[in-house]
Amino acid sequence: MALASEKKGAMVIGIHENSSNGGEFELRDVSVTYGSELAVAGVSMDIERCAVTALIGPSGCGKSTLLRCLNRMNDEVSNATVGGSIKLDGTDIYGKDMDPVELRTRVGQVFQKPNPFPMTIYDNVAYGPRTQGLRQRGALDDLVERSLKRAALWTEVKKDLKKHAFELSGGQQQRLCIARALATQPEVLLMDEPASSLDPISTQQIEDTIAELKSSVTIVIVTHNMQQAARISDWTAFMLRESMEEPAALVEVGETRSMFTNPGDKRTEAYITGRFG
Repeated sequence: MALASEKKGAMVIGIHENSSNGGEFELRDVSVTYGSELAVAGVSMDIERCAVTALIGPSGCGKSTLLRCLNRMNDEVSNATVGGSIKLDGTDIYGKDMDPVELRTRVGQVFQKPNPFPMTIYDNVAYGPRTQGLRQRGALDDLVERSLKRAALWTEVKKDLKKHAFELSGGQQQRLCIARALATQPEVLLMDEPASSLDPISTQQIEDTIAELKSSVTIVIVTHNMQQAARISDWTAFMLRESMEEPAALVEVGETRSMFTNPGDKRTEAYITGRFG
């Protein structure tokens, strides 16, 4: 059940029960500033473990910016400052004791366009475990196979793991990127419009993969596709930037079925029904 209370113009929203297992985020009054520009403000929400949470909203409403906060990718932007609190399983991910490299093994990411490394299928998937010190061939073989199976790519490539990744189709490359992210055995997988550049068949394969993965991995996905959000997500968060003079903010979050049939905010209803955005 979604619970909401007002907090000086920002909505404080909690939607999930506590869990003793990994992969649960707590965001409280999160803001992102680029230089002197406040881009995102006052985002407070929980992200449930082993479920799919979709971030929706018009272009420029801070969805990808918020997503990058969850694995500290905004650290790579020199003038970016993240405020508020983000906890993963109760630990502040911006605390001095949190190593960003370690965090990104726990919180993997798949980007909008497939970005396989210029190497073989096998070496793409084995790259992360090797950087973590895994060198035993048998263990690597097992991990590569398991990761490719979880990404629903194994049956298509198992006979030719030495094939260069660039020889794969776009949809296969994206599933390879998912397998590569899964190889470090993350608790969370972030996806920034992972199917936006793919054909309908490849998109269906990615969605089927997400449905399989959510039993063991927390997934947060940015999507502009309302039908996709309705199909694959358990929870939906709607973000909006009312004007260029105001920062992006979280309008509403809740169970996807409820959000799409009975949204609590008129702005959410207008966006979902296509009246703006």
